[in-house]
Amino acid sequence: MGWIPWSSGDPNKASDGGRIAPDRSSRARCWEARDLFFSCLDRNDILDGIKNDKEARQKCGKEVAEFEAACSQTWVKYFKEKRVMEYNRDRTIQRIKAEDAAKVEELKSKGQIPK
Repeated sequence: MGWIPWSSGDPNKASDGGRIAPDRSSRARCWEARDLFFSCLDRNDILDGIKNDKEARQKCGKEVAEFEAACSQTWVKYFKEKRVMEYNRDRTIQRIKAEDAAKVEELKSKGQIPK
């Protein structure tokens, strides 16, 4: 059997050198590994898996390894960043709701809004 110069041992590479998109089962494995990793971070009160990478690897080493093996590097980075962004978004929404509720109560107490 001869060597084919354009072939690659990487099953995720297309013949033109590009990457092949993950199929449904690959995505499902990635999401499952992500969820297990994030559960471990939650149990250990770690929000940012990028900024606190060393601590995350110490406390969730198995989960980090599975997550990084199941997902591409770009997905790993994206999900870690998205986790922090969603946390900050949710905190902002809670703060705005609390401020709005306080403002409504203030207006009710002044009689500007019917009780």
